[in-house]
This record gives sequence, C-alpha cells and structure tokens, in this order.
Amino acid sequence: MNCVAKVTPFFNATPSIQSWEVDTKNPDKVLTVRGEITKNQLVELVSTAGFKALGEGVMQETASRHLIDEQKDEIKTNTTQIDFWQDATTWKRAGKNTLNCLIGCSIGDFGMIIYLQASHIHLSMTMTMILAIISGLITSIILETILLKYNEKLDWKQAFSMALGMSLISMIAMEIAMNITDFMITGGKADFHSHTYWLAFGIAAVAGFLAPLPYNYFKLKKYNKACH
Repeated sequence: MNCVAKVTPFFNATPSIQSWEVDTKNPDKVLTVRGEITKNQLVELVSTAGFKALGEGVMQETASRHLIDEQKDEIKTNTTQIDFWQDATTWKRAGKNTLNCLIGCSIGDFGMIIYLQASHIHLSMTMTMILAIISGLITSIILETILLKYNEKLDWKQAFSMALGMSLISMIAMEIAMNITDFMITGGKADFHSHTYWLAFGIAAVAGFLAPLPYNYFKLKKYNKACH
C-alpha cells in the first residue's frame, strides 16, 4: 500500500487516465488503467513514479482486440499538430499548474525586489534581478511542496523531492518573462504609490503565466508529466 501511495499523485495528475487500480493481492501486483493512454506512455509514467512495469500486456485481451488498439495508436500517432494542441482538459490542467507556479514565483520575486530597494539601494539592477529570480524559484518550490503535501497526502520528504524535481525550465522562463516585462515598464523600481507600478505588476504576471504555458501543456500532453 505504501507503493500505491507513491504512484497515486502521478496517476491522479494525468488527464488521459480515467481510472486505475492495483491488485495488491495478486503476487504480480497487476496494474489496471482505463483511459486514452498508450502502453509506452504508461510504462514511462510508472518509471517516473519510481517503479518498473513488467510484462508485455497492459490488458489481457484477444489478439484481434490488440490489433485494433495498435491501429488506434497508429492513428493517434499520425494526428496533426493542430489536434495535438486542442485538448481543453490538458490546457486546463496545465493552466492550473502554471498558476500555482506563478503565485509562488511572484511572492519571492517581487518580495525580494521590494526588500533590496529598501535595504540595499546601491545594489546594481543586474544583481537585483538575479536575486529576485533565485528568490522566486525558492518560494515557488516551497509553495509546491506545501500543495503536494496536503493535496496529494504525501509526507514532507516526498513532497519536497517531487517539487524540486519539477521543470526548472518552466520556472526560469516564467521568472525571466516577469522581470524583463517589469524592467521595461518601470525600470525595475517598485513604487507602491505609482499607477504604473501596479500596471506593470499585472502585465508582468500575465507575461510570466503565458511564457511557460505552452511548454507545460506539451510536457503534460506528450509525456503525461506535470511540470508544476
């Protein structure tokens, strides 16, 4: 049951899986999955969760049934790129993941900028931006750890490990987009009494959300991997 608990967040976070179960009473610990997912994707997902899938068959069916499934897989493989980007469920999931990351990054990013401007006014703008990005990455990982801990019922070590292993490419892209946008509008100066600052804050947040969104969708759709 501990093993089942470890794979639960991975399977529950995969939109293409409708339902799944593990027969723990069977010596082979048979995993049954229902949904729009190929065998290769399922094997990779099990591997990502820290386990290895043994055996050739995903389901015990007749040869004709397997032939039909293989034909379906071939049709899916030949699906156009336009169809690939039209999965509303995956967009919704990717958007939720990206929003969680945006909240975490924003807390550390803008918080660091405000602190440095108040306590280290002579620090160069380049160093300010670098420290803001690092701070944003840290707070994003912390927030994701807390969400995984309570939403997926993981222990702190598992939650932190999973949050730390999520895509840094996505988070870095978000941080760069936010800081460049903020710098272009305000010059990197935080002024709470200025309407320009709050406008820049909103625009930077939108830019930070949109920058990694297609990448997060791609990873989730093609590899069944949630990056956040």
